[in-house]
Formats: sequence, structure tokens, C-alpha cells
Amino acid sequence: MSFAPALHAEWIKIRTLRSLLGALAAILVATAAFSALAATDADDSDPLFSVFFGINFGQVAAIAFGTTAVASEFRGGALRLTLSAVPDRGRWFAAKATAIALPALAVGLLTGFVTLLVGRSVLGASAPGWSAGLRGAVGCGVHLTLMALFAAGLATVLRSGMATLSVLIPFLLIVSFVVGDLSGGVADFLPDRAGQVALHSGWDGTLGPWSGLAVTALWAAAALLAGAWSLRRRDV
Repeated sequence: MSFAPALHAEWIKIRTLRSLLGALAAILVATAAFSALAATDADDSDPLFSVFFGINFGQVAAIAFGTTAVASEFRGGALRLTLSAVPDRGRWFAAKATAIALPALAVGLLTGFVTLLVGRSVLGASAPGWSAGLRGAVGCGVHLTLMALFAAGLATVLRSGMATLSVLIPFLLIVSFVVGDLSGGVADFLPDRAGQVALHSGWDGTLGPWSGLAVTALWAAAALLAGAWSLRRRDV
């Protein structure tokens, strides 16, 4: 099977699994809702991040989406059936990653723009300008996509949705903040924190908005490469 039919097959899997559609919806709802709440008590020193504060919760839904999309293949022998139709494991994995990235990016960008509009309406006169706001909206969409791909790569290595979420969710909600408080600039290079530089009005560290997203992209690429290597080397 060539790449296009493999991609179409993977897209059918995603749009027919309620858990995946629910995770995509949760990205939008969680990000916009928590951002609106944060904007009511905004920090005037960084109004842009007040608008996009909810991404801390939206990225949890993004990793749940990426994790579930891959982990479902390792239940009940589904991967054996998939590879019988697409024997080239590299081609299948590329199709799977693309099928995860495209809807994640579409929903992520929609989330970014909806969150921006909601945040601006809540903040009123203290809202960030359109230039910074649009940068934040695009950065929000790209960051959420990269986190979904990062989770997908790790899930391929671990071959378990529960194991992947058990690693990533505590990392995002607890470890990253603890490391950030203790290690100074080193924490700026963690996958979740680097990508969020684009959501701040200003930045004091070594990373800027796009270089921060590039660092998160490197984490996602490394996870996907590790997943591809694991898929080729291990039995299904």
C-alpha cells in the first residue's frame, strides 16, 4: 500500500474513534476555558500569557490525543492487522504521524484564535495587540501539535497508553514546574516550556518565540525517531 491510502486509512481510524474526537474537542475547551478564567485575574506585566494560560491544560489533552492514537494499535493485535496491509513499517508510521499532526494542527490553530478572541474580550483595554496576539495564536497551534507528536513517539516506544500518560502528565503538571524553579535557564529547554515562549509578551532567556518552538520540535522529532526505531527493531 502506498502512502496516500495508508494515510487515508489512519485518518478513518482517528475520525471514527470517539476517544480521539473527544481529546481533540478537549484541546479547544480546556485551553479556551482556563484562559478565560485566567484573564479575569490577568497579570498586567504579561497580558499575552494571561490570554493563553489555558494551554497548560490544553496540552494535556493534546498528549492524550497523540498517545491514544498510537496506543490503540498495540491493543488486541491491531498492529499486526495494520502491518499486514502496510508491510513497510516506516511508511505506516509516517502515515500515522501525519494523521495525528494534521487534525492536531487544525484544532490547535482554531484553539489559538478562539482563545485569543475570548481573552481579548475579557481583558478589554489591557489586551495584547493584534501582532503579538496573532503570534501567540499561531504559536499555540504549533505547540499543541508538537506535544501531540511528542506523545505519539513516546507511546510507540513504550507501547502503552497508560505508561505514556503516567510519564507525561506528572511531568507536565509537576516536574516541569519544580525543575523550572530549581534550575533556572535549563528548564527553558524542556519541551513544554520551550514552546510556550511564543505565548509571552517578552522573554529574558536564551530562547525566543520561534527558537523555543524549534526546541520543542526537536523533542518531538527525537521521540518520533525513537518510535520509528523501536517499531522496526521489535516484534509486533
